[in-house]
Amino acid sequence: MEHEQVEKEVAQKSALIYLPISIGAAMLFLLAATLAGGYPAVARIGGAVWVGLLSLIVSMPIVTSRVKRRARGN
Repeated sequence: MEHEQVEKEVAQKSALIYLPISIGAAMLFLLAATLAGGYPAVARIGGAVWVGLLSLIVSMPIVTSRVKRRARGN
């Protein structure tokens, strides 16, 4: 039972790290696309969603493995 609790805590701590990273990357993309030129709103929003999803895919396993390693004490 303790193993399940540790896994749950690792998942929650990881989500509190990688979700803001992904949302921040999407917001930075949206800001850059808005300031950089005359892109239509659909392109800016679609690009921000795409960047957010890709950064979520990339950051999730990296962050989760680091949080898990620290939870084990290594």
